[in-house]
Amino acid sequence: MRPDDWYLTHDLDAFLDRAGDFLASRPALHTVPLTVLHGLRRRGLDMFGGGDPVFGVLGQPDGEVGAVFFRTPPYWLNVTQLTEEQADALAARLASAGHRLPGVSAQSATAAAFAAAWQQHTGAEPRLARRERLYRLGELAVPDPAPEGVPRVATAADRVRLIRWFEEFGKSIGEGNRQNSGAWADARIAYGGITFWETADGTPVSMAGATPEVAGQVRVAPVYTPAELRGRGYAGAVTAEVSRAARASGAAEVLLFTDLANPTSNGLYQRIGYRPVADFAVYEFPAD
Repeated sequence: MRPDDWYLTHDLDAFLDRAGDFLASRPALHTVPLTVLHGLRRRGLDMFGGGDPVFGVLGQPDGEVGAVFFRTPPYWLNVTQLTEEQADALAARLASAGHRLPGVSAQSATAAAFAAAWQQHTGAEPRLARRERLYRLGELAVPDPAPEGVPRVATAADRVRLIRWFEEFGKSIGEGNRQNSGAWADARIAYGGITFWETADGTPVSMAGATPEVAGQVRVAPVYTPAELRGRGYAGAVTAEVSRAARASGAAEVLLFTDLANPTSNGLYQRIGYRPVADFAVYEFPAD
């Protein structure tokens, strides 16, 4: 396999013309590229504000697509499943083109293979930053008894709280504020993409979001409860409500990611009815 077997472009439409059917063929495993690319089409290529996105397609001898990647600066490279040979060819292609990567996110074996290849071609020593598990909703089990309160879809009047909680969520998972929190809140409000759990006096105590449906899949994210309000069942209740609404809307797949270092959230989502699909990993590469 040659590095030039990877086709690179900054043209989102050209990329989707080549890769769209491939991504839609495995909507669960491709949930992140499907939803991010949908967002880029709706909100523009500068939605993350970190520079021009780059996209890539691995061509096969039979003309089919073998794998794809995208990167929206300042985020990591996100790549679909690769063999070690494919990962090495991609690392060689990107390194020779002068790309500087902060890290890679992919299924665990693929992420490890690319991280090793990137080290070989650039000398950057990778660090395992996070291990995640992708879950798919099976039979929904609504928490019983439910905590005090009711669900409510966030509106424009909630913008300040959404911004604050989104920033707190980013810090809690070690990502900081990699995108404009105000633009994120506005986009979610526009399509009803955040639901609060609020107490009887109307105070929001937890939130859960859902991505727009793309290729029959919806991903629940983010889920956040302020630290002082945790342990009361709010996250489980609001996640169950968002999951129910996604399924009621007709989504064939309802998905979510968890941090494998957090046994509490993994146990919670399994009790609600989520079942493991695949493990993913994020490796970070040191800056020069």
